[in-house]
Amino acid sequence: MPADPPGGAGPADRAKAQSRGGGRAVLAALGANLGIAATKFLAFAITGSASMLAESVHSLADCGNQVLLLVGRRRSQRAETEQHQFGFGTERYFYGFIVAVVLFTVGALFSVYEGVHRIAHPERVDSPVVAFAVLGVAIVLESFSLRTAIAASNPTRGQHGLGHFIRHAKAPELPTVLLEDMAALAGLVFALTGVALSAITHRGEWDGAGSLAIGCLLGVVAVILAIEMKSLLIGESASAEVERAIVTALEDGSEVQRIIHLRTLHLGPDALLVAAKIAIRGEATGGSIASGIDAAERRIRAAVPIAKTIYLEPDLYREAGADEDDPAVRAVLRDPDE
Repeated sequence: MPADPPGGAGPADRAKAQSRGGGRAVLAALGANLGIAATKFLAFAITGSASMLAESVHSLADCGNQVLLLVGRRRSQRAETEQHQFGFGTERYFYGFIVAVVLFTVGALFSVYEGVHRIAHPERVDSPVVAFAVLGVAIVLESFSLRTAIAASNPTRGQHGLGHFIRHAKAPELPTVLLEDMAALAGLVFALTGVALSAITHRGEWDGAGSLAIGCLLGVVAVILAIEMKSLLIGESASAEVERAIVTALEDGSEVQRIIHLRTLHLGPDALLVAAKIAIRGEATGGSIASGIDAAERRIRAAVPIAKTIYLEPDLYREAGADEDDPAVRAVLRDPDE
């Protein structure tokens, strides 16, 4: 059985850690955003600030998004049915895509509309000190939520940056929370700047500009999230590291000469489909082939526990029929540092 890398968890352990950490990060973000949304709406009622209203709607949309992520996690755990024989794991990706839609329609479009309206029809910001106090509290709470999400992502992303993690993560919750929290902190800075400039210059246009900046920021984040969720919905293969572990496990037994070709597909963050054509020895009997395939499947599941569904097809290796363009083979042979 392939050993885990020294000093760190193997790919399967990191996948499990990502899934568990995602649930904690979503709950932390939901708790923080509920408190933030309530205080922001109160501040808007006192100050009449467009930036505060945009931030209030932003936090309310984030609360709804976190509820959607939790619903997706729960529904993905349903048992297989005759109609959905591979289970419902990809439902988490569907709800992640819905989050992107909500973030764009509710958060971005509303904030842009309110910003344009306040620039065209500026209004004075009352009691800016209240807005500053609320925004300061919101920054502290959002920082706590972001810190929790980063801590939850650390066991999975290793030495990679957050950008790499967001692009390559297979569980949707952590990347979504990370993007939302980073956008929320940037949005709070925009709101703080807009209110401050409006109070200093006595021009309400700056408050509208803050709302407009928040809307544009949310639109960019929504597009990024939609692109990532679309890729997961279409179907992504396992990482090159996981595929290397599968190939090593298959070729670790004497009954398998080599891998002819390999295909992997995530049926959800915690479920992987593995299909491979393996070269066997020409003198092998039916009984030895069957027992050899069983042994190979056990080795795969020991190395990669999320490999829930495995299909192995025995064949004789013919060099003329080698699948040199097989994407999984290219991924396995690629330099890990690329």
